[in-house]
Amino acid sequence: MLWKRLYLQFVVSVPLVSFIHARQYLPLADEIINGFGGPLDCASCHSLLVTLRATAALGDNALTNSLKNMCKQLKLQDPDVCDGVLDNAGPIIAHDLRSISPFGQTSTKFCSAIFGLCAEPPVNDYIVPFPKPTPRNPKVFKSSGKPPFQVVHFSDVHIDREYTIGSEANCSKPLCCREFGDQPEPTKDPAGPLGNHACDTPHPLVKSIVKAIDATNTSFSLFTGDIVDGAVWLVNQEDVTNDINLFGEDFRLKSPVFPALGNHESSPVNCFPRTTNEDHAEDSQWVYDTTSSQWSQWIGQAAAEQITHYSGSYSVVVANTNLRIISINSGFWYKMNLWLYDSDDPQPDPNGILSFLVEQLQFAEDLGQRCWIMAHMAPGGGDVTLDQSNYYDQVIQRYKHVIAGQFFGHTHADEFQIAYSNYSDRTRDTAVSTAWIAPSLTPRSGNPAFKLYDVDPETYEILDAKVYTTNVSHPEFQIEPIWTMLYSTRDLYSSSIPKGLGPADALSPMFWHDVTELFETDDEAFREFQRRKRRTGRGGCRQRVDDDDAYDQCKRRTICQLRAQRSEDNCVDVNRREGWLLEPALPEGDVASHECEGIGIGAILKQMIDASHNKMDETMKNMLRVQLNELLLPLQEAQEAPAISYMNDLKQILLGMH
Repeated sequence: MLWKRLYLQFVVSVPLVSFIHARQYLPLADEIINGFGGPLDCASCHSLLVTLRATAALGDNALTNSLKNMCKQLKLQDPDVCDGVLDNAGPIIAHDLRSISPFGQTSTKFCSAIFGLCAEPPVNDYIVPFPKPTPRNPKVFKSSGKPPFQVVHFSDVHIDREYTIGSEANCSKPLCCREFGDQPEPTKDPAGPLGNHACDTPHPLVKSIVKAIDATNTSFSLFTGDIVDGAVWLVNQEDVTNDINLFGEDFRLKSPVFPALGNHESSPVNCFPRTTNEDHAEDSQWVYDTTSSQWSQWIGQAAAEQITHYSGSYSVVVANTNLRIISINSGFWYKMNLWLYDSDDPQPDPNGILSFLVEQLQFAEDLGQRCWIMAHMAPGGGDVTLDQSNYYDQVIQRYKHVIAGQFFGHTHADEFQIAYSNYSDRTRDTAVSTAWIAPSLTPRSGNPAFKLYDVDPETYEILDAKVYTTNVSHPEFQIEPIWTMLYSTRDLYSSSIPKGLGPADALSPMFWHDVTELFETDDEAFREFQRRKRRTGRGGCRQRVDDDDAYDQCKRRTICQLRAQRSEDNCVDVNRREGWLLEPALPEGDVASHECEGIGIGAILKQMIDASHNKMDETMKNMLRVQLNELLLPLQEAQEAPAISYMNDLKQILLGMH
């Protein structure tokens, strides 16, 4: 057990009193350096949090500037990137560390999400309350074969308002195609007028996207979040507000748009505080007020007012239909939302998001409506908190007869997740719901793409999903992007699965389970799925080489993730070093989080751990020690109380282990 390991690490090796005395006078600089360079295990991460908590006790700037010094000295990113990311995230982390026990469940979750050094704790038991039991004879929605209507699903547009034609596309920053003053001359790879795979979406490409969506004659569109560009180190409230407002101007389509909040629609990025934090509960209200104002043109005033009161969530019945759309803010189940780590008390329903969802689904059941749920993040991802994913799944199981579809983005990939009534027996007979995940429109993750659904007008189930894309590498792209259909799901798979598809059959959860069985037995079908998943972008399992265990393991995990809309069942390992399964591999092996978050606080702190083991020779340690001592020693001398409090807390924790 972790507690026993911590006890052995801290107590058995030395007498307790001597240990406490020694730790009290060891400079924090050495503790920080040693902590990041310690063993790569969960116990050592908790030990590191003790040190970081003591640093945070000296003030937000003490922790922020210490981490900035390490980031720059280890050359993890350009200096401006180190400064920007840590200036934004550092104060929240300092607040978190001061608010929680370094050895509690919350700190274990922090070590799992931020450092990748702990397994996430098991789900906390919680039964979602429902106002009514499941009806004995729920309404059955049947199709009479009427012609379908069309709906576009687009996501993760990441518009870069500072994209500069002719700037360097192969720069030293996490995001390029901007005028950065520290890039060498001459430009080697100039940014074209309509985009580049190293960059986010320029405004001329936005105009092309709008034109392509309008050409589909869609009845309405779903936008599952992420307006703001991926230069997360430069994000501020003014820019995010401006981006949200301009999005409302740019996407004045011929038909309505029903949007959802993405993790980038905040500043700092990813961070939405919970209402239980009395000092910061209103910190994101400007996001909700801005989106409410802009989105009212599409969703109406009543739903817009819900956004301001329900932390970015709303519900609306589509005109002339029996379809209710429920859009919820999934930021409260995102592991990189740093505000989720400011309390040791479990909070099963932050900001009442699940309660709002249940309320709206109950309305729909009572009124005989069908529902689509939409949000930015699908609940089965490896970057989703286990607790909230489990509780969300309880809602899906209760209202599965009401829910006709779920729609998400965030991964930047064209994929899906299946919910099952029994995750111990994942078969076509237990498949109950499908999460449709849209590819991204930013060229940063492959060729821009969106989905077009054929929708049954009586059941509101999806009859076909067509993916439209444009090839960034095409010779004409920089003049006028050409949008073409990449594939039709019905055409691609209907003849390849055992039961096939009848003319009026929907792409049901059972259908998608059959597709995953196809992937298990047909390597070519699986490879084609991966190629289309990122539109020739990175992140798929590498090609099989003879008897390739690595390929087989990657394939099994990929299929497991498709069969897991509940994150505790998705076969994701938090170990940062599983990247060898992917081709090309990212250092942390976590493609999805880098695609959406960019190089943010999680990536930098993981890099800090790696660099402390791979780059930290004695010369580097001495240089860092000097810098950190110059910063921290005057603060320690000025206020002894935090250091004493820190040691007393540690002493009480250790004594409690006897």
